[in-house]
Amino acid sequence: MTETTVIVGAGQAGSELASELHMAGYAGRIVLIGEEDAIPYRRPPLSKTFLSGEVAEESLYIKSRETYAKQHIELRCGVRVEAIDRAAHEVVLAGGERLRYDKLALTTGGRPRRLNLPGAESPNVHYVRTIEDIRRLREQFLAGKRLVIIGGGYIGLEAASVGIKKGLQVTLVEALPRLLARVTGVELSSYYEQVHRRHGVDIRLGAAVQALEGRGQVETVVLQDGSRIAADLVIVGIGMIPNTELAEQIGLAVDNGIVVDLFAQTDDPDIVAAGDCANHYSDFCGRHLRLESVPNATEQARVAAASIRGERIPHTSLPWFWSDQYNLKLQMAGLSQDHDQVVLRGSMAADSFIVFYLRNGVVIALDSVNRPAEFMFGKKLVNGRMRSEPSVLADERVPLKSLLG
Repeated sequence: MTETTVIVGAGQAGSELASELHMAGYAGRIVLIGEEDAIPYRRPPLSKTFLSGEVAEESLYIKSRETYAKQHIELRCGVRVEAIDRAAHEVVLAGGERLRYDKLALTTGGRPRRLNLPGAESPNVHYVRTIEDIRRLREQFLAGKRLVIIGGGYIGLEAASVGIKKGLQVTLVEALPRLLARVTGVELSSYYEQVHRRHGVDIRLGAAVQALEGRGQVETVVLQDGSRIAADLVIVGIGMIPNTELAEQIGLAVDNGIVVDLFAQTDDPDIVAAGDCANHYSDFCGRHLRLESVPNATEQARVAAASIRGERIPHTSLPWFWSDQYNLKLQMAGLSQDHDQVVLRGSMAADSFIVFYLRNGVVIALDSVNRPAEFMFGKKLVNGRMRSEPSVLADERVPLKSLLG
């Protein structure tokens, strides 16, 4: 009988995993199941070019429906998996259909963390995760409207930059004392605060939301210090919750994501997990972590596909991310936590620089703004755990390429 691999979750990781299996010559049946009606698409443009209306929905698609068919991938969209029967090796679909698997991949992604306040489900309160989310948001995303963004992470800042571009009045509220506090150092936080203020964003830091007031929809956002902000629409970007319910129901290890090893393997030998839902062991970092990024989803999909084929390819890639705001291309590599030294190369005033983070003289991470060519060499410094004198890193007369040895 033909072996069957079922992939639950048709996002970036799920689509990549299915294609990896096909490209590697996997002879079994591949079934890719997605809960959304849309075929697999890229999420990063949702809060950028898709929100601004610069690109059409079709440009988001990872590949066409016809391509999946040519690759012999059975794509089933708008289908919810209700349960998994490990003993029978079956997934149970909404409506009762049961689909047998030999290998199962969980690429279930995540969902936005909801604001736990009365009024948070009002029709003018929005989250940024799906195409349908942005369709609803764009109906209200009009010049002159008063937009309040709750959350100073990537989603909030990207939405703020698009809001300014589209002529909205933007106020951004962040409960922590600085922007991007969970993902970067003080220097970059301060830089992006100045950038957004310069473009007209009203930023409130250390400002927790106490209440949402209004009749029928939110008209006022009330902060804990008593400040009141008038609002025509609200975007909430306060983090993401991994979709681990199916894994929990069948007793897989779950800890801020589905726990997998270096090979994307769960504690069930026939089940792998990849993408935003997976808490994976990172060989580079030497510990478990859950990353929300396209590069990570792509790499984990490759590793998971290998495990399904019976190969052992470890997850060794360097964590890296990007964000587009205004005319700024931010590229980040490594994880800057526990750094003990910061080195600036270039000029923040000129919007062209790299911030290097060192620990015990080793380059462990970097943040690059508008320096894509140097970023590629800086990324290799981080990946190679290279040592460098701070004065040399800061000296723009010294090509980064020359530091690679």
